[in-house]
Amino acid sequence: MQKIPLTVRGAELLKAELQHLKSVARPEVIEAIAEARSHGDLSENAEYEAAKERQGFIEGRISEVEHKLSIAHIINPSEIHAEGKVVFGATVTLEDLDTEERVRYQIVGEDEADIKENKIYVGSPIARALIGKEEGDVAEVQAPGGVREYDIVQVEYI
Repeated sequence: MQKIPLTVRGAELLKAELQHLKSVARPEVIEAIAEARSHGDLSENAEYEAAKERQGFIEGRISEVEHKLSIAHIINPSEIHAEGKVVFGATVTLEDLDTEERVRYQIVGEDEADIKENKIYVGSPIARALIGKEEGDVAEVQAPGGVREYDIVQVEYI
């Protein structure tokens, strides 16, 4: 069974989601199904159908999150000793060689990725181009508009 990488924060977020699904969402949908049932004929009851569909989604997500947590390889970025190499969990400051614009990304797991928070998925093109490189290296990233080059300014494990 293949392990999936998660940062400590990512694992905490999944655990919190699982707790919410089990303690809040699941009881709410059970109540909604009971309420819809009390309205009589289930064959023409849109509320009942919607609640059953929502229940299926919630139960599926609970199963998915439990599975991910069971096969997770939890990595604490602050405990990484990669001597300046870009690895999973690292926070990387890049400078676009064309525009001289600087950006800072943390390389995280799929469930943690959020571009608004500058967290990029380890399987994304930019993360794949960065993995294994060091401060001072240039990474070439295949972007929709063509190849972009980034200077790796800083690698942190925070």
